[in-house]
Amino acid sequence: MNSDIQTLIDGLNEDLAYEYAAVISYTYNAAVVSGLARPVLKSFFEEEAQDEIRHASYLSEKVAALGGVPVVQPAEVKQTSSVREMLENAIADEDATIHRYMKRIEQAEKAAQYGLKVDLEDMVADESNHKEELQRLLNDPRL
Repeated sequence: MNSDIQTLIDGLNEDLAYEYAAVISYTYNAAVVSGLARPVLKSFFEEEAQDEIRHASYLSEKVAALGGVPVVQPAEVKQTSSVREMLENAIADEDATIHRYMKRIEQAEKAAQYGLKVDLEDMVADESNHKEELQRLLNDPRL
């Protein structure tokens, strides 16, 4: 197998583990969020979990299509019951995901995987929008 493709597969598997962790984290947050923000954040976290499931599904399919074996273990999941910490953790996770995807875009181009490159750019846009919305939620003075 081409070393550029193997590097890309390894990176996509890393991304996949983090997407699994995001699904778990957002699902957990939706279940335990409390206080005045619960009505807004519960549905927000549930929607985010669904977006991350779509990302994980795409990455898993792409790893297999490139000749790799998709990982099944999530990256570490942070647990907290503090609404502020949930949002701060989610912002940090989205930021890290954006940086990983930017690296993956470079790897996809190097491996001549141009469709993947465009799809990853779309995923960067999704993650950037998630991060922006989380930051706006965190600005609520009641948190």
